[in-house]
Amino acid sequence: MELPLSRYQNVSLDQIQCTCRFPFSFPDPELSGYCFSFSRRKWRHPFSRVKCSSAEQELRPRPKPKPSRFSVGWPEQTVLEAGTGTRKRNPGICSQIEKLVLHKRYPEALELFEILEYEGRFEVGSSTYDALVSACIGLRSVRAVKRVFNYMVSTGFEPESYLRNRVLLMHVKCGMMIDARKMFDEMPERDFVSWTTMIAGLVDSGDYVEALQLFLAMWEEYSDGESRLFATVIRASAGLGLVSVGRQLHSCALKMGLGEDIFVSCTLIDMYSKCGSIEDAQFVFDEMPKKTTVGWNSIIAGYALHGYSEEALCMYYQMRDAGVKMDHFTFSIILRICTRLASIAHAKEAHAGLIRHGFGLDIVASTTLVDFYSKWGRVEDARRVFDRMPEKNVISWNALIAGYGNHGCGEEAVEVFELMIREGMKPNHVTFLAVLSACSYSGLSELGWEIFQSMTREYNTKPRPMHYTCMIELLGREGSLDEAFALIRSAPFKPTVNMWAALLTACRVHQNFELGRFAAEKLYGMEPEKLSNYIVLLNIYNSSGKTKEAAEVVHTLKRKGLKMLLACTWIEINKQSHAFLSGDKSHAQTEEIYQKLETLMLEISKRGYVPEDKHMLPDVDEREAQLPFYHSEKLAIAFGLINTPEWMPLQMVQSHRICNDCHNAIKLITLATRREIVFRDASRFHHFKDGSCSCGDYW
Repeated sequence: MELPLSRYQNVSLDQIQCTCRFPFSFPDPELSGYCFSFSRRKWRHPFSRVKCSSAEQELRPRPKPKPSRFSVGWPEQTVLEAGTGTRKRNPGICSQIEKLVLHKRYPEALELFEILEYEGRFEVGSSTYDALVSACIGLRSVRAVKRVFNYMVSTGFEPESYLRNRVLLMHVKCGMMIDARKMFDEMPERDFVSWTTMIAGLVDSGDYVEALQLFLAMWEEYSDGESRLFATVIRASAGLGLVSVGRQLHSCALKMGLGEDIFVSCTLIDMYSKCGSIEDAQFVFDEMPKKTTVGWNSIIAGYALHGYSEEALCMYYQMRDAGVKMDHFTFSIILRICTRLASIAHAKEAHAGLIRHGFGLDIVASTTLVDFYSKWGRVEDARRVFDRMPEKNVISWNALIAGYGNHGCGEEAVEVFELMIREGMKPNHVTFLAVLSACSYSGLSELGWEIFQSMTREYNTKPRPMHYTCMIELLGREGSLDEAFALIRSAPFKPTVNMWAALLTACRVHQNFELGRFAAEKLYGMEPEKLSNYIVLLNIYNSSGKTKEAAEVVHTLKRKGLKMLLACTWIEINKQSHAFLSGDKSHAQTEEIYQKLETLMLEISKRGYVPEDKHMLPDVDEREAQLPFYHSEKLAIAFGLINTPEWMPLQMVQSHRICNDCHNAIKLITLATRREIVFRDASRFHHFKDGSCSCGDYW
């Protein structure tokens, strides 16, 4: 592997002598064995001869400028002294450019710069170039960077160290990393700012390996660092997931007295969290002398990242009690946690806090609210939040479309998609996934195919495997299994696990034994240790009366050591989470729960409920099949009905895919009790209301 710093291979890392030693040992074998030394080069090219490679290829002569809109009032423009060829300055234009940049009128400043480009002979001072650099960074304009840099080179301007670093920063901020690296390598003199600018640019662009290599080269020359540099390099180790490198950087920061620095501490918390060491992240947080908003957000996000939702909520309340100012990121994180926990009460508190702290119209927080409300059955609330947003991005639209789709409102989802197009918002691949899923869940075949075909034809978006999965589900819902199989075979890429799983689900619903077995065998080869693949096929065999084949699947499960796990259902009442297993009798209200459940079973039996005994649960313990009346879903519903007012919908989370028996029972329970029940299982969201489910009995 050829590395950008291959010329720095004379000195091993263990030989670097400094205040802190850096014996980095990269776990990745491709990175091990490289050692770097950075000695001062003899520079063959002065700055005036350095050219931007991309500029040479793409820049064209500027047209003659139109009459300026600005009343500048500059003096007579004699640009060359007779017989000498000496350049003259035009203080009028330069001062006007600097004033425009000072007031952040960047496009107008660059428009005025066209006059200098057209003449090509005016001398421009450092202060004007500094202003033009600020304009380029403010606009993130690659073309503007090329214009300013080429004028600087063509006029022979030799900047001092400060302006060289500013020009380097201009290239980095505008994403021109190839040109920035070339300029960095050709700089006659580098200072600490030059190194940190280049390293930060590499980290921001995702080139973490090269950033670490460049840091080691810099360390040999300076053996020093400041907090922001360490924070930047720690981000590189987090991006690579190398906790060992992160720990070495942490150790060095402590030795240099940066252990209590806010920037370093917050970055360390983020690094340890992303590398899977939440205990170390908590230790760094506890050692912070002053816990800032960013620090609290980092540790809360770390717990949420690893599924410790309750711990994350606990940290949030500690943050509130400590009187730390919260920002819109704090509330966004908490709302995502509430979405996972189905916690309406906590979400309402976060929503109120969002408004109270002045972030009610923030686009990030509002989008998270739309996502939460739409997922948990409150689509009307989601739409109200969405309509009040002063600005909407593509993520906001996607959240609302997906929300309608999750609850079986396919036509409304398509209407929002069409409104999005009319308002000039360009859809992305997530938008198409949301609207195609909505069409699939609602059985809108014609609309689904029309949107699928328009992806390439009208929006220049190449369908991905997840989009094909939606279309397979759409065909499977209709019972067109042969067409679904043909679509898999005609896909322009290797079929994915989700595509075969969608076909297998369709075969289970429509009891297609042969094709289901074929799809299951494909899944076995791709995911041999995934239990649910075997269980779906087992359900197909059981429902088709293929007892011999079902026994073979059970034997395979035992041979592979794959155990069927107990299903668990969670429901939150008064901010307290309650978990139930099938046949569970450990709850304090067990007697009331079972009495309520018996009453429910009697009521729904009058409405036609008959327990199913031929379908095993998807991936749960076999003994649960003997407890159809007391599955965890039914116990959680009985508990919820006892402890909530009659008008309140119930929200629950299930660890596995809901079984057929419970699915049928819950539909009848909503009829008998006039309650709405929103259920999130391992497959999807189920919104039960008035005897029907948003999934259309297809999941």
